[in-house]
Amino acid sequence: MARMQTSAQGWHGWDAYAPFYDWENRRTVGRRDVRFWTDLARRIDGTVLELGCGTGRLSLPVSRIAKHFVGIDRSEPMLGRLRTRLRRARLASRTSIIRGDIRTLPFRKRWRCDLVMAPYGMLQSLLSDADFDAVIASAAGVLSRGGVFGIDLVPDLTRWQEYKRHTSLEGSFGRGRHMTLVESVRQDRQRRLTSF
Repeated sequence: MARMQTSAQGWHGWDAYAPFYDWENRRTVGRRDVRFWTDLARRIDGTVLELGCGTGRLSLPVSRIAKHFVGIDRSEPMLGRLRTRLRRARLASRTSIIRGDIRTLPFRKRWRCDLVMAPYGMLQSLLSDADFDAVIASAAGVLSRGGVFGIDLVPDLTRWQEYKRHTSLEGSFGRGRHMTLVESVRQDRQRRLTSF
């Protein structure tokens, strides 16, 4: 079994993890937040930007509702999976998928967004105050006047227990292969930082 290592940078490792991302999410978060984001997009009725769109777990249902959908992510393998899904769903013409850095959105002058989405704890994957500040400023720079910046955070970090090499998920992954997801969580309560 091949092992995948990630570095201390929050975004490293997602390219290698792309083939397993959907497998994990079907067994964990699933679709429990989809209605929240689709209802919000329906109320906004405009251009929607998803930060860290990944393989499109939310991008597909939201792009069906949005007048225009923009997704940005650093991982080309994740975006490749999303583009395939959008083509199959015949939604590619309503979407713009961009490989880029959410700290410096590369399209500030091209689109004004009525809704910027930071779903599924995406902001919690930022590892420094400077990165967090840059993302907030970047998102504010593309929001239309009166636009909404929607975020989803893990609500109660104090309920999490620190653990190392915890097996959190096991199962079959394509063509009978076995998959085990092993995670570690460490908290620095003084700095209010949780590392995964």
